Amino acid sequence: MFFYLSKRIAIPNNVKLKCISWNKEQGFIACGGEDGLLKVLKLTAQTDDEKLKSIAAPNSLSMNQTLEGHSGSVQVVAWNEHYQKLTTSDQNGLIIVWMLYKGSWYEEMINNRNKSVVRGMSWTADGQKICIVYEDGAVIVGSVDGNRIWGKDLKGVQLCHVAWSTDSKVLLFGMANGEIHIFDSQGNFIMKMKLNCLVNVTGAISIAGIHWYHGAEGYVEPDCPCLAICFDNGRCQIMRDENDQDPVLIDTDMCVVSIQWNHTGSVLAVAGSQKAATEDKDVNVVQFYTPFGECLGTLKVSGKQISALSWEGGGLKIALAVDCFIYFANIRPDYKWGYCSNTIVYAYTKPDRPEYCVIFWDTKNNEKYIKYVKSLISITTYGDFCILATKAEENHPQFVLVLCNSIGTPLDPKYIDIVPLFVAMTKTHVIAASKEAFYIWQYRVAKKLMALEINQMTRSRKEGRERIYHVDYTPGSVDGVLDYSKVIQGTRDPICAITASDKTLIVGRESGTIQRYSLPNVGLIQKYSLTCRASQLSLNCSSSRLAIIDNSGVLTFFDLDARVTDSKGQQVIGELLKLERKDVWDMKWAKDNPDLFAMMEKTRMYVFRNLDPEEPIQTAGYICNFEELEIKTVLLDEILKNPEFPNKGYILNFEIRSLRDSRALIEKVGIKDASQFIEDNPHPRLWRLLAEAALQKLSLYTAEQAFVRCKDYQGIKFVKRLSNLQSEVLKQAEVAAYFGRFEEAERMYLDMDRRDLAIGLRRKLGDWFRVLQLLKTGSGYADDSLLEQAYNAIGDYFADRQKWSNAVQYYVQGRNQARLAECYYMLEDYEGLENLANSLPENHKLLPKIAQMFVRVGMCEQTVTAFLKCNQPKAAVDACVHLNQWDKAVELAKNHSMKEIGSLLARYAAHLLEKNKTLDAIELYRKANHFYDAAKLMFKIADEEAKKRANPLRVKKLYVLSALLIEQYHEQMKSAQRGSMTGKSSEASSALAGLLEEEVLSPKSWFMDNAWRGAEAYHFFLLAQRQLYEGYLDTALRTALHLRDFEDIIPAIEIYSLLALCACANRAFGICSRAFFKLESLESLSSEQKQQYEDLALEIFIKNTPKDSRNSESDSFLEGGEGKLPTCIATGSPISEYKFWMCSVCKHCVLAQKISNYNFCPLCHSPVG
Repeated sequence: MFFYLSKRIAIPNNVKLKCISWNKEQGFIACGGEDGLLKVLKLTAQTDDEKLKSIAAPNSLSMNQTLEGHSGSVQVVAWNEHYQKLTTSDQNGLIIVWMLYKGSWYEEMINNRNKSVVRGMSWTADGQKICIVYEDGAVIVGSVDGNRIWGKDLKGVQLCHVAWSTDSKVLLFGMANGEIHIFDSQGNFIMKMKLNCLVNVTGAISIAGIHWYHGAEGYVEPDCPCLAICFDNGRCQIMRDENDQDPVLIDTDMCVVSIQWNHTGSVLAVAGSQKAATEDKDVNVVQFYTPFGECLGTLKVSGKQISALSWEGGGLKIALAVDCFIYFANIRPDYKWGYCSNTIVYAYTKPDRPEYCVIFWDTKNNEKYIKYVKSLISITTYGDFCILATKAEENHPQFVLVLCNSIGTPLDPKYIDIVPLFVAMTKTHVIAASKEAFYIWQYRVAKKLMALEINQMTRSRKEGRERIYHVDYTPGSVDGVLDYSKVIQGTRDPICAITASDKTLIVGRESGTIQRYSLPNVGLIQKYSLTCRASQLSLNCSSSRLAIIDNSGVLTFFDLDARVTDSKGQQVIGELLKLERKDVWDMKWAKDNPDLFAMMEKTRMYVFRNLDPEEPIQTAGYICNFEELEIKTVLLDEILKNPEFPNKGYILNFEIRSLRDSRALIEKVGIKDASQFIEDNPHPRLWRLLAEAALQKLSLYTAEQAFVRCKDYQGIKFVKRLSNLQSEVLKQAEVAAYFGRFEEAERMYLDMDRRDLAIGLRRKLGDWFRVLQLLKTGSGYADDSLLEQAYNAIGDYFADRQKWSNAVQYYVQGRNQARLAECYYMLEDYEGLENLANSLPENHKLLPKIAQMFVRVGMCEQTVTAFLKCNQPKAAVDACVHLNQWDKAVELAKNHSMKEIGSLLARYAAHLLEKNKTLDAIELYRKANHFYDAAKLMFKIADEEAKKRANPLRVKKLYVLSALLIEQYHEQMKSAQRGSMTGKSSEASSALAGLLEEEVLSPKSWFMDNAWRGAEAYHFFLLAQRQLYEGYLDTALRTALHLRDFEDIIPAIEIYSLLALCACANRAFGICSRAFFKLESLESLSSEQKQQYEDLALEIFIKNTPKDSRNSESDSFLEGGEGKLPTCIATGSPISEYKFWMCSVCKHCVLAQKISNYNFCPLCHSPVG
């Protein structure tokens, strides 16, 4: 950070100033002084020149209004920026509120207590309320419209300062005795503030200033100190909030009169006086501090006594009230910024985010890339890369160096244990230094190697890529290993600046010692002694000269290799050159000339050649780059006023005098004289300028000589090619194309009837639209192939921009089937993709890709067709499996005699079962025609549901589904056997063979022997209950009697409970008695349950004899005879007639007279008919 006095305004009649305040938003400056003096001034830039933006523009007073109304000395002025109001007070206690009307300031309100003098006024951050404190302890809080909100008299105290907190909830009152009391916004006392900075201080003290930064522009760090309190003895403390127990303590060693934060809270200005070292009188000074107490520098100001200071709204100027003058000082901030590969990298803070916002602005394409970085320390750039130095985490001692490219992509982060206060960067190395040590990281290899070689080199040299050295020790052959324990000890002579080139590292120390090391092998070459403390160091491109800017802005130069004789007659290496410049805040060596450099001195830029200056250029830009005799600067002050929308107009390019003179000579005098001038002042850029001018005039000999001098091989080859051309017009056309005047060159080619050359030019430029136009205007031998190439290139143009519909049109004409397939896929035009696949010949290399596209969208049929067309049945089967089309997969596997399908099926089913997706596994087996495996799983589910006592209807359905799968399995086996039988064997013999094969292949299980048994059990269970509830007692009893055969499926307790109930209802007490006997003998019942059954039986059979009231016909049928009659599944009755209906699926019967009532089989629900 650099600052210098730039302007002085005298107050008429030598009236001494007491206070000053700069309106941060509108730019008005209010100053008050003795005899009621109150002035409002405004400085405005008086230029339209784009290059004279910011502080470089000349300023004049656009407003100089004296406000009448005060009679006594004006002591306090306070702005309300939100409502454009000015509040002032004088020694008599008179308060006036001023308002802006039609460009002038007028009185709006007046207030006078006539009791005491106002010592402080403070507006809230939103401008809604003002707090006024009087010397006698009176406090008044009012609103912006003049209404009194509350007032209070603090007894026994004298007030001198007041400040609102950021959120307007806390008030700080400064007392005359140096105490600070904390009150809430309603005037209630909270506590006294602990003042750590006054420990061990004796004698009377007074508060010089309290300023609380309100965070309007964000904070430089999360939890950053923002409340500054300073006393007249120079002691100062900066707190995070009013209760901070660990504030930053500063001893300014000066008599302080005023303090103020800048607009971002990053710099605290402290104004006062200091004892001069050589004189007895005091010297006016302004010291600048960071929120963490680091002193940024001291500005000395002439005059007897400084009384107040105030920052400008942008933080680029500061106004000082000294005696009867207003001094203005310009501030050149240390922005966090850098320049790499046409990209300006800069950082700023936002009020709504704790991180720094880092913007990578590509000035060539005007594109921005934004990155948010916590606790950013610095930005360093070189070539195409950028280093962001940050803190690792809060409350963590590590730091990070993040290597980024020019669009902000992090490439490689390095964690280090030293604070990277100073960072330098070369083509291959990053050097970071704390106060006592420096760390070196080789981030890339210098030579252009293949990727494999770089990887091998990286592995072999990984340990040597990072090294660290203590500044007090000479590096040895075994030193530099990454051992931080050796470098944590302090030093009496800390590092204050570093710089580096490809072969040299320079470390500057506070004593003035300069240490020179070699790179990449770190070795101490030389130590030099200077008389100044460097704040900025810079090496020229040959590493022979070092530029030093010290803390006072003095620029000096040191020749590192000169050998001179000192005062003792001894020969020493290194010489301090005689050139010295003051008030310098930036400098940059030329990249291609060791004797050229540019420097910024106040608001002027000087270019030096061999230490001789050219005429200065008025600008306030920061120097980005200096090469090819051209200086690129950026107006960072202007960019950071609106950092989210940088303007290309803020990038300024300046040509140095030799380039300007050479161009003028070429334009006005001629090539010959210009050639002589350039011979006397040689530079590759000047030779190139001459070569280009000679080409324009077709002076080929001069052009060739100039290209040779600037080592432009391509230019030499171009001149050689031109000399072989016979036509002057053709030469001119080629020159026009060389200089980028392509329209002119094409027109000349066409005028010469050389359409082929015009087409060739447009092809080189990649302008395929124009190539297509030119091709369509004529005909030629190679036109067809060129047309296809043009169509495909235009298709690629649209495809790159995802305009697939447009791309399709051109790919069709260019017959580019591969890109056409991609476009159809992106457009989701699967019909077009299918037509394309059908149009391709068999075994075309594009077919597998199209098939994969169909797989990705689940189109199985088209996938199979495409794979089969390119003779890849295995891939077709895999696709079917992937899409769960198992029936298709099985069919393909069988048709192509593949054996892998069985194992795939089993593996996938096992996978589903592991995830408890049993129904999915059943569906998988069913689709793959593995009915037996599906039936096994279905029976398992039915059994589990039955054990859970689930809904009987659901259990019946599951058993029916299981039985249907078994029936399909039987049918499958029969069909397979019929297909394998040859000759004229009978249907009966084939069926018998199928059953025999089924017997051999299938393991023995009950559901194979009688698949419908489970379904029958739950069917009769449900039927008996339905009949009972509908009042068909006899049929219900008959149906319930069937359940006795299904004790292995339905629990016996449910069967015999139902049977007892039906028998009792039907007054068949004999059957009821036997059912109770069965229930009482069940081992699964507890003794309590058995007792309940016995009690129930006793109650029933005391009243009723255990005999059937009438002979049960159904019972006799069920229990007598050699064999059982078939049972009607609709009624549960036995079928004794010869006429009955049999289901074609489940082979169960229904009475002929009952089947007319049903559309579906009562058991398996298959259609009747």
